[in-house]
Amino acid sequence: MTHPFIEAFFDEPTNTISYLVGDPATRAAAVIDPVLDFDLASGEADTRSAERILNFAAENDWQIAMVLETHAHADHLSAAPFIKARTGAWIGIGAHIRDVQKIFRPVFAMDDLATDGSDFDRLFEDGERFSIGELDARVLHVPGHTPADVAYLVADAAFVGDTLFMPDYGTARADFPGGDARTLYRSVQRLLALPENTRLFLCHDYKAPGRDEYQWETTVDEQRRSNIHVGAGTSEEEFVTLREERDAGLSVPKLLLPSIQVNIRAGHFEEAHANGVTYLRIPVKWGTGAKGG
Repeated sequence: MTHPFIEAFFDEPTNTISYLVGDPATRAAAVIDPVLDFDLASGEADTRSAERILNFAAENDWQIAMVLETHAHADHLSAAPFIKARTGAWIGIGAHIRDVQKIFRPVFAMDDLATDGSDFDRLFEDGERFSIGELDARVLHVPGHTPADVAYLVADAAFVGDTLFMPDYGTARADFPGGDARTLYRSVQRLLALPENTRLFLCHDYKAPGRDEYQWETTVDEQRRSNIHVGAGTSEEEFVTLREERDAGLSVPKLLLPSIQVNIRAGHFEEAHANGVTYLRIPVKWGTGAKGG
């Protein structure tokens, strides 16, 4: 088995790990979950994180052929269109992104949004195979965090998105619209059924209490033995209770509103207005007793 080349790029403001995954034989590569830098307070967007990946690829003779999204992220904006514009790469995501688009289209009154996934270049079905150069890659549908989550299995490496975190941190939240703790448990079990030496590459790390360094690589065996949410034989009912209780106390991600509306468009913003400015939408919810003006 040819092992893929893997380079990780950590973005501390969003605790996100993006990856360049390459075939050493052909120098073809994929970028997984690239980050667009976005400052919510100022509204300033920047491509420095994506440029780090592009510069690394250029300096090491990697030809980026595709951008793979594990799901429509709620905590960072995607730089997929920027990488596509610079390299000609196509953008892929799980086919159930259609479900996510249908959920959020009315939330943001995005009347121009197609809900057929056509903003993306390729929609992956569960079990679908594709190639990164001469490397065989397979798609696993792992819903629960969102309806559209997928993992990409490339040789002995699986890129699992938000479904699993490091064993000392547990699993993803399941309280976003379309998420479900019971479904998440079953998706995790599907990942844990992979060979025990399968390397798992995560999309986020937040440094669990007592750990001083960020980490994003683990194995199926480590997760089976010691994941604090699903390891050591945790039952489905135990997990659902734990996950739902934990989710009830979690705060909303800082970049939730801009991330969702941009990422369900494959990282594209709405068209600029006549003044040349691009805008994002913020649905306003009035609290009990409050009156709109």
